[in-house]
Amino acid sequence: MTKAAPTFASTGDLGEKKITFAKLGEGAYAFTAEGDPNTGVIIGDDGVMVIDTQATPLMAQQVLAFIREITDKPVKYVLLSHYHAVRVLGAAAYEPEHIIASQLTYEMIVERGQQDWESEFGRFPRLFRGHESIPGLTWPTIVVDGKLTVDLGNRKVEIWSPGKGHTQGDTIAWLPDQKILYAGDLVEYHATPYTGDAHLRDWPATLQALRDLQPEKMVPGRGDALTSAAACEEALKMTQAFITDLYTTAQEGVEKGLDLKAIFALCKERMDPKYGQWVIYEHCMPFDVARAVDEAKGLVRPQIWTADRDREMWGALNNG
Repeated sequence: MTKAAPTFASTGDLGEKKITFAKLGEGAYAFTAEGDPNTGVIIGDDGVMVIDTQATPLMAQQVLAFIREITDKPVKYVLLSHYHAVRVLGAAAYEPEHIIASQLTYEMIVERGQQDWESEFGRFPRLFRGHESIPGLTWPTIVVDGKLTVDLGNRKVEIWSPGKGHTQGDTIAWLPDQKILYAGDLVEYHATPYTGDAHLRDWPATLQALRDLQPEKMVPGRGDALTSAAACEEALKMTQAFITDLYTTAQEGVEKGLDLKAIFALCKERMDPKYGQWVIYEHCMPFDVARAVDEAKGLVRPQIWTADRDREMWGALNNG
């Protein structure tokens, strides 16, 4: 008998989102869609860089259409801020010369890229529209261990990993002359951080490394593009508050000997009033709490999410 798939909140999210393509500075743009995954675009004299690709080549065509309204220059680079399927599997649409990722992101693709794809596809059907157009896993052609500066032609982009957080290999793009930060899912704005593959104890220090840049504009992983230093700081504080509340509550539950279901209830009781209105909150919380409990118990490296593990977790939260 085939096991039934768990029904997460995101599977019922089928409505279309309003798309915005915002200009943040000279050659710097943000593709946002009401809390869906954001894509960054940087245009120089010689070519284009795309930061995070959307989940399928079909959905990436929406981003490419906006790019082509501005320039016919080739997409020379795609940057993967991390390895999650909704961020990377649309890369083929851009026909880039190079795909850039950090060494730790590359290792995650090798270890769990296929399982992540299968798990996310089951959770976010709307984000995988045109999934049959995905040619396979997205593999980097340039792997960065440290810092890389890419010159797009009179526009230099600094690429580096500020530390572990949303995943072990989170990578940002930084335009130092304009103080514009493409933060990936290290920072969210009125959107719930997904922490299923996170390093929660490391994340605050990584946020501080981003804060030290003193960004004046930012493209977060989800949420509106931010156009002031005050808004950037607000997003950093919001993200840090969420992950701190999540981890400290899970840690308290573990110390008290509570099981996963009881810790989940405790987290929801404390966090719903603060964050319950944020985008994808109900979807993220089962995964977030499961990871927080694992880390509080000493499991430093996140477990691999698979369809079977999705079902196991869902059963633990809904038994009785």
